[in-house]
Amino acid sequence: MNRINPLHIGLLLVVILMFLVFNLSNTKSELAKAKVSYTQTAKLSTRLSGLKEVYDDKERIKSSLKRILEQSSLKSANIEQELKRTGIIISSEDVDINVLNFLMSKLLNGAYHISTLKITKHSKTNASFYLEITW
Repeated sequence: MNRINPLHIGLLLVVILMFLVFNLSNTKSELAKAKVSYTQTAKLSTRLSGLKEVYDDKERIKSSLKRILEQSSLKSANIEQELKRTGIIISSEDVDINVLNFLMSKLLNGAYHISTLKITKHSKTNASFYLEITW
């Protein structure tokens, strides 16, 4: 009785085969999930790199703000600029509503990271504003 029954060996091989098939199906589903996660991450990284190119270019932001603030309709407004290491602060204590509308339309339609915007209406024709743009 020192011999192993061939049925036991066959049963053991069938059990091992079933175990391997089960593990293979689990691995395939994990691979499918990993592929989906990879494609989502690739799309997100592409979008983030595009946003970084738009919002992180300090010199482009400075030059476009300079171009906006040198407009002839904004020259008469008393707009103050304060350049900081992390951004720029644009403010005015008394500005005409039409000039403010023009300025806001230019700034809000551009690609700027506006961290603070405060507008206070003084009268029907005058207001003050405080705008902080960071990079």
